[in-house]
Amino acid sequence: MHFGKGYDAWTGGPRHGHGGRGDGMGRGGFGRGFGGMGGGFGRGPGGGGRRGRVFDSGELRLVLLQLIADQSRHGYDLIRAIEERTGGAYAPSPGVVYPTLTLLDEMELIGEVQSEGAKKRFTITPQGNAHLAEQAELVAALFAKLDGMAEDAAKTDSKSIRRALGSFHQALHNRLSEDDASDDLKHQIVSIIDEAVQKIERLK
Repeated sequence: MHFGKGYDAWTGGPRHGHGGRGDGMGRGGFGRGFGGMGGGFGRGPGGGGRRGRVFDSGELRLVLLQLIADQSRHGYDLIRAIEERTGGAYAPSPGVVYPTLTLLDEMELIGEVQSEGAKKRFTITPQGNAHLAEQAELVAALFAKLDGMAEDAAKTDSKSIRRALGSFHQALHNRLSEDDASDDLKHQIVSIIDEAVQKIERLK
C-alpha cells in the first residue's frame, strides 16, 4: 500500500520531522515516560477497562500486533488476552481496540482470515512481522509493563483486602441509603475515610 510522500503509515497522519518513526514515542525514548505510558494507571478517559489510559495509540498498536502475531485473534480475544496478561488490572475498551484493528488492517500489517460467525479474525502479514522485528525492543518493554501490572495486582488483591473492601462498601451503602443520612453524617464519613487514607499512607 502506498500512502504518498509526507504520510506516516504508523501514526495514520502527517510525517513529522526530527527523524522519528512517528509511532507516538517521540525521539529517543518512550515519549510520555515509561513509568506512566499514555497517562499512567489512574481511572480516566481513553483507556477503558479497569484502569485509565495505559498506552498511547502507537503503543497499543504494537501490543495488539504482537498478540495477533502469537495467534490469529478477533477483537474480543485481544481484550481478554490483555486482561488476562495483567491479572485483570487492565482491559482496553472495544472503542479503542476495534478502530486500532481497522487501522492495522489498512496499513496491511494484519489481514482478515475466515472464521465462523460474524466476528472478524485477524492474522499478521509479512509486513507486520517485519515491523515487529524493527520494534522488538519496544515491544518487549510494553509487554514487561503488562506483566508488571499483573504483579502489582497480585500484591494488592489478597482475599483479606477484598473482604475488608467489600465490607467497607456495604457499610457505606447501607448508611448513606438511610432516609436520615444528614449532611453532618456525610461529613463524618468523609473525615473517617480521610483519616484512614492518611494512616495507610504512613504505614511502613
